[in-house]
Amino acid sequence: MSVYIIAEIGINHSGSRVSALDLMKAAKRCGADMVKFQRRNVDVVYSPAELAKPRESPWGTTTGHQKRGLELSWEDYDFLWAQARELEIEMFWSCWDIGSLVEIERRYKPRFQKIASAMLAHLDFCEMVSKLKHDHTFISTGMSDYDEIDPVVDMFLHRGRSFTLMHCIGWYPCPDPSVNVRMVETLRQRYPGVPIGYSSHDVGLLPSILAVALGATSVEKHITLDRASYGSDQAASMEPGGFERLVRECRAVESCLGDGVKRVLPEELQSAKKLRYWRANG
Repeated sequence: MSVYIIAEIGINHSGSRVSALDLMKAAKRCGADMVKFQRRNVDVVYSPAELAKPRESPWGTTTGHQKRGLELSWEDYDFLWAQARELEIEMFWSCWDIGSLVEIERRYKPRFQKIASAMLAHLDFCEMVSKLKHDHTFISTGMSDYDEIDPVVDMFLHRGRSFTLMHCIGWYPCPDPSVNVRMVETLRQRYPGVPIGYSSHDVGLLPSILAVALGATSVEKHITLDRASYGSDQAASMEPGGFERLVRECRAVESCLGDGVKRVLPEELQSAKKLRYWRANG
């Protein structure tokens, strides 16, 4: 099966449904299979002290103003959900609190779900996701060791759920020397039979391409219309031109890898007639 390419819109829409739709259309043009958003109840995810911290942004002077300004409304998501059907692209979310997960499931019943690295250590949340009958769940492993990863893998295996474990580094943007793409192999060896993907927070093409070469079945990359735009994720994102190249190169790597079965191609037989003249003439 072809590698899944997930265009992570996240909060790069900056709270604008127009920008969100533009990002969805760009992802579709680039050849992405899916678009993913983030949904969180700011007052649950962040402490009052954190929300009260001074922070200049287009929405005000505190972290609370900024975090709330970056969220889309449910009416925005209703609109975007309908647009995703029109564009014929799969749309899903990573939820950062139980209330958001419950509401997403109630309103949309998406086929796919994502457990973000921030939520991997929240076992009650992960168990709730594992009980939902999604077609597939993507699980990111950033900021976690095996003591936090193993229980989540076990609960999904125990319930027979379809899932991909995503190697991820929770650092935005992550420099190449720290991406550790060989973790794709390490995770595949530790969890036999579990599909392994790569959730990218680096700034280039190479780590994602290497991940596919090492057997990643899915690649998630942030997409933006302009990397110079306001936002914490923009620097780890790709503009449409780069994202389109990412899709193209990942597909090319997958094609070049082949199936590993030794065979002599018909075209090789034609070459052999010329290059092995000695065989026909003793």
